[in-house]
Amino acid sequence: MQYWLLIATHLVVMGLALVHALIYKRDHRAALGWIGIIIVFPIAGPLLYFVFGINRVRSTARNFSGQHLPFLHFGYERSSREHSANQELELATLPPIMRVGARVTGAPANGGNTVNMLINGEQFFPELIAAIDNARDYILLSSYLFSRKGIATDIINALGRAVGRGARVHVLVDSNGVLYSLRAAIRPLRKVGIELAEFMPLSLFPPSFGINLRNHRKIVVVDGAIGFFGGINIDHRHMVDDPANPHPTQDIHFSARGPVVDELQRIFARDWWMATKRQLENLQSTPASAGPVCCRAIDDGPDENLDALAMTLLGVFAAARKRITIMTPYFLPNREITSALQAASVRGVKVTILLPERSNLRIVDWATRNLLWELVIWNVAVYYKAPPFAHSKLIVVDHHYVMGGSANIDPRSLRLNFELGVEMLDKDLAANVEKYIKEGISKGRRVSLRELDERPLLSRMRDAFFWLFSSYL
Repeated sequence: MQYWLLIATHLVVMGLALVHALIYKRDHRAALGWIGIIIVFPIAGPLLYFVFGINRVRSTARNFSGQHLPFLHFGYERSSREHSANQELELATLPPIMRVGARVTGAPANGGNTVNMLINGEQFFPELIAAIDNARDYILLSSYLFSRKGIATDIINALGRAVGRGARVHVLVDSNGVLYSLRAAIRPLRKVGIELAEFMPLSLFPPSFGINLRNHRKIVVVDGAIGFFGGINIDHRHMVDDPANPHPTQDIHFSARGPVVDELQRIFARDWWMATKRQLENLQSTPASAGPVCCRAIDDGPDENLDALAMTLLGVFAAARKRITIMTPYFLPNREITSALQAASVRGVKVTILLPERSNLRIVDWATRNLLWELVIWNVAVYYKAPPFAHSKLIVVDHHYVMGGSANIDPRSLRLNFELGVEMLDKDLAANVEKYIKEGISKGRRVSLRELDERPLLSRMRDAFFWLFSSYL
């Protein structure tokens, strides 16, 4: 009797899981894989699907916006975008390349920003500490990694001084990211009185298994007046000129004043609520700036903002007329982005991609090498940059459009992580970013189709094997 009860239970649970995977999964490969697991592994397969295969983050995001959903609500894996007729009229005033992000996100592009590029920790961290030391009211800081070595200790001390002056200090760290430093910074941050929250920590009670859903954003806002964003973590590895640094990591951050700071503040406040279920109150609004840069902050993640960055990139690449220049540490584009870059190249757009010769994740390097021929064969110029490892995430289009932020061009960033991309429209800023990328190209070498084709058989098999797992690297 118990045996038949077990079979009946499995058939019911399996049926529910199969129907959900069939209807709600967007990617046919993911749907097929989960269906196979559900069928092959009795009880365990459906259980794994209900724990790991269903995206519940979107329900949390909807509750944040006031749309309270039933406990057992399961929705489609898609973003929620509604556009008004008024917004379409406003689009006509934007440059064509900025209309893409407007239609994808529904967010405005605001002029009047001042944006400066900060190269490596040598330029970013002193400006960050100075801003913290000048804080009067509050500091909002989000970082994927937060160590306590070297310059990170100086930042912790600066935050402690701000608390001592009476400033509110809110620090948000990713619960998976802090494991890279063995959570060493958690106790010192709390010891100096900082209000610290971890984003989606793993737990059994209540169940939380968001190991693949990481907050990868790096945001700082001080008093609503100055903001920082980019790819630099609070980590001494970004002090590239320090001879005692065993793992120098080059990267770019940006400082900003103007309306874009309000957007950064809004995104941080939303993340803080998702981590703590508490609203941040009494945040200041950024006064208008006289800067020349038009900006839009793009909030991307596996919630209501799913695919915001991926769709923006596809639209921007399609809008390019002269040049697309990409610098990224990890490059595992999906089929749509690969096709967009191929199509741009055959239209006559000069497409250039700069990758590190060797990143800190060799399996990603190998997987990337398996797909590069698809771009090189269509005259896309791919370069390997010599060490030190470059962690920069930059895109420049037609000498006036820049995308900077935290996202890599890979499935983890564009589908699983919570990421930030900031669109910036300004010729001078684009020229500075292009100059930085060209310096990296000058110290590297171009990848040829012959080099890719002449890899030894064992290397090609290894590269292809890890490429199979691109969606999870």
